[in-house]
Amino acid sequence: MTLDLVTIPCLSDNYAFLLHNAETAETALVDAPEAAPIAAELGRRGWRLTDILLTHHHDDHFAGVPELRAAHNPRVIGAAADAHRLPPLDLAVAEGDSVTVCGEAAVVLEVSGHTVGHIAYHFPQTGAAFTGDSLMACGCGRLFEGTPAQMWASLQKLAALPEDTLICSGHEYTASNIRFALTVDPENPDLISRARDTDAARDAGRPTVPSTLALELRTNPFLRADRPELSQMTGLTDPVQAFAEIRARKDRF
Repeated sequence: MTLDLVTIPCLSDNYAFLLHNAETAETALVDAPEAAPIAAELGRRGWRLTDILLTHHHDDHFAGVPELRAAHNPRVIGAAADAHRLPPLDLAVAEGDSVTVCGEAAVVLEVSGHTVGHIAYHFPQTGAAFTGDSLMACGCGRLFEGTPAQMWASLQKLAALPEDTLICSGHEYTASNIRFALTVDPENPDLISRARDTDAARDAGRPTVPSTLALELRTNPFLRADRPELSQMTGLTDPVQAFAEIRARKDRF
């Protein structure tokens, strides 16, 4: 069976995600920006929180852990490489590890770039990848710690997942990411269509996350740095250099 997936808006523009197995009554949380909206959703659904999966050490992704841990005593999972900067972990994981969460085997992917030690979780049976601030909706995280080469390698790892994978990223940045994307890929018809769809969703108060990997591959300039149209725009044929140039332009946007 596939797990139920619930997207929870937190703070001003963060998202947390609940995964629920109706047969076992297990519920996992991916990232915990703040406790209150997560606790409210758990209470509304009558779900018991059994696991918390953390993607990286930034406070807006783990600040809610102490309160949720005190209330539910979940198992807390995070990167071994980041353990010194995360809340205390019950299970420390690394690239290639498989961890059973809500009855499904999830694969851990190391996706450094935004931070060093950032991880993502791929649930192949459910068809979802929780990418934190690495691969985002029409964007990628700012390179606070990693290098362009690291982030490009991380994005290529995520790009190799099945195209129907849901990309569950950590922020509602889609509209601003698309505005930038149109400056470097202005003739992309899929991107132009995505801009219209995103504006309509936000006007209606709907989240634009999760997206699909197929959509990201067609519209996300950071995944498309090796495409001829992006190489022509940057004047760079090496994909890492082209990615670095696109990321630098986004930082100035």
